[in-house]
Amino acid sequence: MSIESILAQIDEEIAKLTQIRALLSTTEVAAKTAAPAKAKKTKVKTKRKKRRVLSPEARKRIADAQRKRWAAQKAKSK
Repeated sequence: MSIESILAQIDEEIAKLTQIRALLSTTEVAAKTAAPAKAKKTKVKTKRKKRRVLSPEARKRIADAQRKRWAAQKAKSK
């Protein structure tokens, strides 16, 4: 392939991409003008659930219970 043919192919790709970009930008502008009216009507506020917080004592109980399970499993495998 010669450099001229490579450059011609690149120019063709640039022309195609420019056309696609123009199409998308006009579609995007139309979508932006239509979307806000729709979005205002369908906007729904959602409540977020509060995260539960474990007390240090509860964490210790859970950790101790898990260590006990691990020890039992380790003893069983021996």
